[in-house]
Amino acid sequence: MKTVTLDILNDKAMNLLKELELLKLVRVRRQTSTGKELKKDLIAKYKGAMTPQSKDEIDRQLQDLRNEWE
Repeated sequence: MKTVTLDILNDKAMNLLKELELLKLVRVRRQTSTGKELKKDLIAKYKGAMTPQSKDEIDRQLQDLRNEWE
C-alpha cells in the first residue's frame, strides 16, 4: 500500500475518488485540520514549555553539556 496526498481542484475529482473507494480500489481519508490549524495546536501545546533564561545561564548549561563529552 502507498500513501499519497492530493489537492482536490475540482469537485468532479472528489466524486471520482468516492467511486474508486466504492470499488475498494482506494481509501479516502478526510483531513480534519488544515496546516494553519495544526500549527496553532502545536503552539498551544508547547507554549510556556520552556522557562525564560538569561544568556549567561544558557551558556553555562551548554558548557556543562560539552564538558560531559570530554
